[in-house]
Amino acid sequence: MGWLRSLMATRYRFQLGLIHLAVAMTLVPINGTLNRVMIKELGFSAALVALLASLPYLLSPIQVFIGAYADRHPLLGRRRTPYIVLGLVLCVVGVMSTPRAAFVLREAGLTGWLLAFLAFGAWGMGYNFSTVSYFALAGERSEPGARGRTVAVMMTMMIVGIIATSIGLSRLLEPYTPETLVSAFQWVGWTALGLGLLGLWGLEPRRPLEPPSQEARRERFREVLRLLMDNSQARRFFLYLVLLLTALLAQDVLLEPFAAEAFGMPVHVTTRITALWGACFLLTLLVGGWLEQRIPKRVLAQSGNVTALVGFLVILGAGFLVHEGWFYVGLLLLGSGTGLSTVSNMSLMFDLTTPGRVGLYMGAWGMANAFSRWFGSISGGLLRDGVTQLAQDPVLGYLVVFALEALLLALAVRMLPGIRVADFQRQAGTEGPSVWERAAWQE
Repeated sequence: MGWLRSLMATRYRFQLGLIHLAVAMTLVPINGTLNRVMIKELGFSAALVALLASLPYLLSPIQVFIGAYADRHPLLGRRRTPYIVLGLVLCVVGVMSTPRAAFVLREAGLTGWLLAFLAFGAWGMGYNFSTVSYFALAGERSEPGARGRTVAVMMTMMIVGIIATSIGLSRLLEPYTPETLVSAFQWVGWTALGLGLLGLWGLEPRRPLEPPSQEARRERFREVLRLLMDNSQARRFFLYLVLLLTALLAQDVLLEPFAAEAFGMPVHVTTRITALWGACFLLTLLVGGWLEQRIPKRVLAQSGNVTALVGFLVILGAGFLVHEGWFYVGLLLLGSGTGLSTVSNMSLMFDLTTPGRVGLYMGAWGMANAFSRWFGSISGGLLRDGVTQLAQDPVLGYLVVFALEALLLALAVRMLPGIRVADFQRQAGTEGPSVWERAAWQE
């Protein structure tokens, strides 16, 4: 019956990937289309648009509360599905409402502000509700030795979904009018809802196993949070994630303009940079998922971290030497290292949880991820602008950001050897999976 279990595990990974894809789809029209429309066509300030678009990351601390609450309060025998459904619905309502809210914001003053924050806030809350819940479910439904493959499938489907959504939006918006914008966002919303519900169908069976005790139900949130704060390994891993992800994500919007400034690349050439980086990222993501059962996760994670660090150093050297060829070498190393680091560190995130507290810890790691994404993008842009103004040298501004990212990545590399799953579990006072998780793995 081993083949049947393998087939079911593949099905569960695919379904989890559908949910991940569905939530990611709702980010594409806002971050990739509406921000441009609001700034260019509607004349809003970039700062306002950035504030609205960053609400999912600013609201990310609620992931800890959501995850901990779901751990202790299953609904209808399910710990994650109700919260995923709620999050997905909020995401869809938010993404459908944001273009109308943007048009009202330009005309209606205070009413427009209220509608805009409601629409973008619903989207942001939905993102946090769903993300922590489906990642917790992925940890509960995946055996420890197969979590890298689960991450690889989820991330691959997300990337493919983002590309497909971008292509679909571009076709739906030809030609652009306010009406086509609203219609396109509705198309994305309904499609995301359908894919998400399809992914949830039969994914988490209803089971009355291991209900939370009355003591657990009465436990205050700050007492639950203390379990996280008192674990030195958890604190170390949280800081490690912040350093690592800030370093890897701060360059997200800087590589293409850096190539244009440093090497004089035209637009049609710089547009290939993201494609090259993404191809390397995706390839090593898949390879990492396959290698997980053959190489220890920390070794894989450190290999990805060091590869990305070398990539940053090579890009720095290329900038100082004005050597376009070395820039491409650094770009390939950075993309490859990021992919390997992503799949192994996310798998490690699943291991650094405890039975009955999966949602709590996944909420903490999700908050680290979201905060790093927001802080990395904002700080990278501000630092680049500040150095450029002071030195009157735009290339130097980029190089200072890349140097700082390399330093943060080096600190993360230094921290990783001190993070041990066994020590984390011992400090958390737990051993082995819960009855709920064992039953899920055996299906």
